[in-house]
Amino acid sequence: MAGAAIEEMVTAGPALLRLHGHVAHLELNRPEAANGLDIEMLEGLHAALHRCIADARVRVVLMSGKGAHFCAGGDVQVFASKGADLPQYIRRATALLQEVIAALIHLDAPVVAAVHGYSAGGGGMGLVCASDLVIAAESARFLAGTTRVGMAPDAGLSVTLPRLIGARQAAELLLMNGTLTAEDALQLRLINRIVPDATLLSAAMEYAQKLAGGAPLALAATKRLLWNGVGLAVDAAMPEEGRTVADLCRTSDVREGLAAVIEKRSARFEGR
Repeated sequence: MAGAAIEEMVTAGPALLRLHGHVAHLELNRPEAANGLDIEMLEGLHAALHRCIADARVRVVLMSGKGAHFCAGGDVQVFASKGADLPQYIRRATALLQEVIAALIHLDAPVVAAVHGYSAGGGGMGLVCASDLVIAAESARFLAGTTRVGMAPDAGLSVTLPRLIGARQAAELLLMNGTLTAEDALQLRLINRIVPDATLLSAAMEYAQKLAGGAPLALAATKRLLWNGVGLAVDAAMPEEGRTVADLCRTSDVREGLAAVIEKRSARFEGR
């Protein structure tokens, strides 16, 4: 649908939404925080996705991030500022994140993620793993990083990542906090293709428009069959992930991990 009119659906806030013909472009819009996920961002994403669910014109969702990074995961600055209230804040944030991930997986429209810069944390990696297709810029870097701040995977990552790259590779990535380049991610089949940074959005939109030219009912049915069983396993796993992360947020190790990331130093964990 080259030359399709653009309809501005959500024009302000942490999650922007534009309709390009049958492609809804969902853009994370906290560039000053590397599109880190806080409650306001998650509420915006949730509302935007439900706009997509309710609009029969939407056949494909294209998800990208404004600024230098796709999504740096949970906003560590916000988390660190909560002090003793962090577990309560995390419970609310993880509940919203679960709703966002479930919406991406169960949405009839296939989701294409266009990733540049960092996709990090349970949030950033979770969004990538809950997408149906992923196009990455040459600059893209993928980092789970949850144990780096004393937390555990959320956003369904304990199910989706092993499904995509295999149990051993997922265990190493989650436990050792390694960073994958775009080429690494392609070799592991975490992503579908790599394009130059300068052409990422145009290439991803062209890809999404081509996909949107297919039969919408067949696309929705095929997506459902591909996620069959896995989507239910993600739904079942996310509440336990959320409880685990909230419990860990009561520990000194999480406070130390957040401080270490903010201060750009190695954490000194004590197991308490």
